[in-house]
Amino acid sequence: MTLTSDLRGPASRAAARPARSPWFAVGAVGLGIFALVTSEFLPASLLPGIAADMGVTEGVAGQAVTATAIMGAITAPTIAIVVPRLDRRRLLAILVALAVVSDVLVAVAPWYPLLLVGRLLLGVALAGFWAMALAVVGRLVPQNHMGRAMTVVNLGVSLATVTAVPVGTFLGETWGWRPVFWLAGGVGVVALGLLLAWLPPVPPSGAAPLRALLETARNRTMIVGMTAILLVAGGHFAAFTYVRPAAERVPDITSSSLALLLTVFGLAAFVGTMVAGPLADRRLRAGVVGAPLLIGAAVTVFAVLSGSYLAVALAVAAWGIAFGGLPTLVMTWAARAQPDRLEPAGSLATAMFQVAIATGAAVGGVLVDAFDVEVALVVAGIAAAAGGIVFANTRRV
Repeated sequence: MTLTSDLRGPASRAAARPARSPWFAVGAVGLGIFALVTSEFLPASLLPGIAADMGVTEGVAGQAVTATAIMGAITAPTIAIVVPRLDRRRLLAILVALAVVSDVLVAVAPWYPLLLVGRLLLGVALAGFWAMALAVVGRLVPQNHMGRAMTVVNLGVSLATVTAVPVGTFLGETWGWRPVFWLAGGVGVVALGLLLAWLPPVPPSGAAPLRALLETARNRTMIVGMTAILLVAGGHFAAFTYVRPAAERVPDITSSSLALLLTVFGLAAFVGTMVAGPLADRRLRAGVVGAPLLIGAAVTVFAVLSGSYLAVALAVAAWGIAFGGLPTLVMTWAARAQPDRLEPAGSLATAMFQVAIATGAAVGGVLVDAFDVEVALVVAGIAAAAGGIVFANTRRV
């Protein structure tokens, strides 16, 4: 008995069965994620130009990222409630189209408030797409292949991590920041076309969305798991948001060696994504416990051994591998913990990631200002490791 047959009746299965291999459909979801996450990451590489053009400080311009995360935290748990009967293929297509509109608004915005509106729309698109991705993938592949399927989806995140910031920086210096957002919108259009071509109709689960969300949120295993996600993802973002000032403490570091460190992280995250799928299918518990512990250890080493570039590079590589695999491991864990409630489980996990982004960046900033970046990284490492310990106390999945 597969996860697909558990969730749907014969009529629904016939409606959602793809004409081609389901892996094309899974790949289309991954391309959608790539387009959305690329748009999410772009402000980090274009911040000075955006701030200068909009007539605001870089700190104010950076709130565009916070706005996306806050809107994402609101959207993720409510998307199924707002559109309970809409075919999930159509919903994902609408969300990608909304991301394209967001990129266009940002590209043409003459005033900062309009730019913020565009980033709020992206928060809706990104979180809504993520929240539905787990349920859609769960309709396409059997449960014992969920880890591999989520790896394909999360490759979009890894590719965006590797390409968005460096490519955005280069193109921003060459073209200016506005054409980069036009390009991101073009990527979204391509992703939308492939999504419509490859993804079959996927009917909603049929359960009452609000009731399913509340029942899932009250489940003890989910409560413990969401706490673990908040700790590990919050710890990661409390450290990664300030990775540049942390790396600048390394003696004689240059802009080139700093760029190399960030490239190492991106490539390592790609490796971690590839490894996480088979691990999630075969040793899920070891993965959801081990990845946070490795993040905690790597961030702590980064903090206390900053006098050695080699030690920092090795720590960044370990950190990248562990965090690269985390989304696949966490989403597979949510699917195993709530196999009959994939939509609310995916929604809650996505919402908690968004809360962790905002919380981690805010707490990290307070610690950096009140103490220094080393203290912020040590606290972040402890939080991430604590998340692994909390995951160890969830029931076996």
